[in-house]
Amino acid sequence: MIFYPLSIQTTDGEGNMTSELYKKILIATDGSEKNRKAISYGIEFAKLSGAELYVVYVVDTAAFASIPMDAGWEMMYELLETEGKDSLKKVEELASDSGLKFESAVLEGHPSHEILGYANDNDIDLIVVGTLGKGGIDRFLLGSVAEKVTRNSEVPVLVVRSEKDE
Repeated sequence: MIFYPLSIQTTDGEGNMTSELYKKILIATDGSEKNRKAISYGIEFAKLSGAELYVVYVVDTAAFASIPMDAGWEMMYELLETEGKDSLKKVEELASDSGLKFESAVLEGHPSHEILGYANDNDIDLIVVGTLGKGGIDRFLLGSVAEKVTRNSEVPVLVVRSEKDE
């Protein structure tokens, strides 16, 4: 068996543990209950490594590409944006309760593309994503955000299976 360390631990001048591998951790959330486990893992990794936490929610505007921009589209966009802000607020509360420094953002576009772009722009060391558990024709047609992020990321990706995926 080969063992790969999750981090190389050192201490700062105040005796706090810090990581040489993971200084910036990104959690991508979709606001679902299935994503809670990934959020917990991301927060725990950040606590253990002393990393800064970044959290994003992506409003999937690609899903609306074929719909004409009208009042219905705008209303749907506003609902998704509100859902994103609410989702981020929940993660922010957990991060704050854990004493973590964090930044959060609502992005728009194709989720995997936006997650990877944000990670590159912010020099992220680890991306944490959950699985949605889509199967069958949905997964075939839409693909998996977690899979696309994993395949195209330049940094390590931790994919956390939701309770129902196990």
